[in-house]
Amino acid sequence: MTSSSPPAAPPATDAELARLTLAEARMPAVAGRYDQVLKRPDAPTRLWQAACDDVQSGHFDDRALYWARLKLRQRMLRMPGALSAERQSRGFDGGFAGAERRVLITGFDPFHLDRDIQQSNPSGLIALALDNTTLAGARIRTAILPVRFADFDAGIVESLLRPFFSQGLTLALTISMGRDHFDLERFPGRRRSAETPDNCGAHGGGTPAAPVPPSGADGPEFLEFSLPAKQMTAVQGRWRVNDNRNVCTLQRGEITARTLAALADETAVRGSGGGYLSNEIAYRSLLLQNQLGARFPLGHIHTPAIKGYDATLEKDIVDQARAMIAAALRAIGA
Repeated sequence: MTSSSPPAAPPATDAELARLTLAEARMPAVAGRYDQVLKRPDAPTRLWQAACDDVQSGHFDDRALYWARLKLRQRMLRMPGALSAERQSRGFDGGFAGAERRVLITGFDPFHLDRDIQQSNPSGLIALALDNTTLAGARIRTAILPVRFADFDAGIVESLLRPFFSQGLTLALTISMGRDHFDLERFPGRRRSAETPDNCGAHGGGTPAAPVPPSGADGPEFLEFSLPAKQMTAVQGRWRVNDNRNVCTLQRGEITARTLAALADETAVRGSGGGYLSNEIAYRSLLLQNQLGARFPLGHIHTPAIKGYDATLEKDIVDQARAMIAAALRAIGA
């Protein structure tokens, strides 16, 4: 898949690359799991496929792909094709090979790595577990996004999603790691307000007192998802599934909104998905869908948060997420 406006490559000396040495010292088996793959001439595309095969064969760990991708980036800095290689290693170039029913799912890289270098992200694991699989009669393709504000400002979300949205989808879900349970984030907000840095140590520019709209997000203060929430929240599992309507605005503070119309005169501080990149991908995807006039159920899921890495917990998260996606597909007749 090609893009008319790909994001700029990350800086050569960013904080992500600086963590590689520590990762190799603290968890050599994880950081080096795909070293043989990196020696191949087709390393970028093979790296993505190797990680998907690994997870789908029962090794429930997303972290090895992240660290191998950084090694690939380090090796290819300033080389022709470096940006294309990173996109390929994130699954950005997948297609549906003629499938009639199509599901697109995105996850995120691990983050909060300065708190714990061994941190995993269940959303990335879900992406690896489900890529190129069939569920409830639909073909699933997935990709994993970076936790970097600069890429979002450069249009990485729109670059990835526009070709898929233009082809036509049955269902699309953006997923990230969040709180104590599964949350369906009903009302994404336009602005950044979280003061948490990204994986390069950069900040989004907004605060709770002065939230800012990111580049390219020129739309209403709040948007509403179109997921079949009733059926998805009914899925039983280890965690509760919430239809989260909680937002924060400059005018009224914390609000539990019943309808989108109730937020018409508000200025977003946090959407249902927060004020960080999870909320932003939820907002950007809905805004793009509206701009393209595309019609299919679309929304964001926060998974339960995990501390560090826990294979058993993460397998349970993947299994329940799969059940929620199947419930959504049944609800929309896929």
